[in-house]
Amino acid sequence: MSETEHIERFAVSAESKSETKTVVEARDFEFVVDEPMSLGGANDGPNPVEYLIGAWAGCLNVVVHTVSEERGITLDSVKIDINGDLDPRKLLGIDDDVRAGYQEINVQIEVESDADEEALEGFGKEVEERCPVGDNISNPTSTNVALKVS
Repeated sequence: MSETEHIERFAVSAESKSETKTVVEARDFEFVVDEPMSLGGANDGPNPVEYLIGAWAGCLNVVVHTVSEERGITLDSVKIDINGDLDPRKLLGIDDDVRAGYQEINVQIEVESDADEEALEGFGKEVEERCPVGDNISNPTSTNVALKVS
């Protein structure tokens, strides 16, 4: 079986509703991306960088449960906290010498389980390595952005 036979394509479509508000469609779902009032938005939904780390939390949750099932580990609960600091000066056109994205992102995964230390050895590392969203955040990903005027 060729490598391309294993590829799954995911896609979204989005439409601007205001300077800060975007409505995004993904499969049969729709969600709103907006900025908080402090950044000029109407606070109608999480902002793009909150969705980014929220997507990572969702992905980690799936991978934690997948790996625990494969290892025969019973989980009573999973809690994931993610935070990061972002310098908005590049976004706002104030300083081109700073990074536009997060400076660093911190992830804390807390699992409640009666599994022993041996069963959990390497668990966190395996979860980190197998998470597609984390992989895209941690490693350069080729992108192609095109602007079409109609």
